[in-house]
Amino acid sequence: MNIVKLCVCAMLIGVLPSAAIAQQAGRSDRSVPNESNVRVVPEEPTIPLPPMDQPQGVPQLPGASTPLAAMTLAELEEMAVRCNPTLAQAAARVQGAQGQYVQAGLYPNPVAGYQASEIGNEKRAGQQGGFVGQEVVTAGKLRLSQDVASQEIRQAEFVLQAQRCRVLTDVRRAFYDVLVAQRALELSEQLVRIGEEGIKSTEALTKAKEAARVDVLQARIEADSAKIFLEKARNRYAAAWRNLAAVVGDFMMQPKPLAGNLLDGMTRLCWDDTFNRLLAESPQLAGAQAGVARAQAVLSRECAGRYPNLSVQASAQYDNATQDAIVGAQVGVPLPIFNRNQGNIRRAEAELAAAQQETKRVQLGLQQRLAVVFEQYATAQQQVEKYNRDILPNAEESLRLVSMGYRQGELSYLVLLTSQRTFFQTNLAYLDALRDLRAATTAIEGNLLSGSLQATVGTE
Repeated sequence: MNIVKLCVCAMLIGVLPSAAIAQQAGRSDRSVPNESNVRVVPEEPTIPLPPMDQPQGVPQLPGASTPLAAMTLAELEEMAVRCNPTLAQAAARVQGAQGQYVQAGLYPNPVAGYQASEIGNEKRAGQQGGFVGQEVVTAGKLRLSQDVASQEIRQAEFVLQAQRCRVLTDVRRAFYDVLVAQRALELSEQLVRIGEEGIKSTEALTKAKEAARVDVLQARIEADSAKIFLEKARNRYAAAWRNLAAVVGDFMMQPKPLAGNLLDGMTRLCWDDTFNRLLAESPQLAGAQAGVARAQAVLSRECAGRYPNLSVQASAQYDNATQDAIVGAQVGVPLPIFNRNQGNIRRAEAELAAAQQETKRVQLGLQQRLAVVFEQYATAQQQVEKYNRDILPNAEESLRLVSMGYRQGELSYLVLLTSQRTFFQTNLAYLDALRDLRAATTAIEGNLLSGSLQATVGTE
């Protein structure tokens, strides 16, 4: 809707001069003005606003190469998934947990060795031979250890999923920041050109005795203020692009035009549906729930630790004194008199209780964070609607009326310049509201996860 408004406004402003001339021409058919009633009216500058749904030419940053084809959000997301180092770190941790799973199920290695006894008895070599020993794992401890490791794999996978959400959220937010900064820069450049035209027009009016010196000074102030806006917009664009390059993972990426629409996918959200979806899809909450399953598996493993493993050994020797072959066998088991693994069981029970509370904490934390972001979303949504419904139409109508009044000689040129500046500033403020709305919406869609360049430790 706002695109149509801006384009219509630009068309109206462009048409107004010719319409005013036509009206003056109609009046001149009835009476020919003389030099005493001719007013010097400089041509009113037009305001060609760029469409918000098409890629525009990107400003050139120092040291940047010529921009190439416009980049889409999907292309940037693909680059980020491929280049962002934190995703590779999280994937490596998943592989590490998988290795731990394999290790947890391996049986203890057998023990083999040399054995000799009664050496020197009757000046002989005594009994010479070897032995083989094996620890026999009881109570299904290997399977239970693998259960623990499998839950650690799930936790690592949820960390990877959360990190992917962080990366995509940061890329999307940075993409829209650049898109907004790009549009704001284009508007600021238009405002500077109008300010320069205003100086020329007021100087012409001064020479024609139609304006005072103060009008020229005021026009210069307007032009200098526009240049300040332009420099601010340039710095903002440069910072937004560098931030985008960082979260994508390619800090050498040069500025390019972006293909995107700030108004695409703007659906209205309600609290209940948003919160329920967050609880269902949040990898943080899923990771906390996997932590409970892991703690339960650890408790089962520690309870099985009350049952000791067996130690089995077989030996074969040759007695040099009697020239007999001797075979031996040995079975041993620790007696669980003092150590029944009670300390580790207590620790596992405490960790399970803590993991259960962690799930509740994560859920409450999600609600708290969503409350803040949803307030930002609701505020930005109301602002965007207010701009579309009231502020932008009023700014457009105000500019149209001032332009008409200026053409009819009822308003001064400085009033026209002020109205044009207000129109531009209104549209810049509208872009800021759109950026805030996009940031809040992106955060909600990304399960409130951001900060993709932070270390991926735990489920937070």
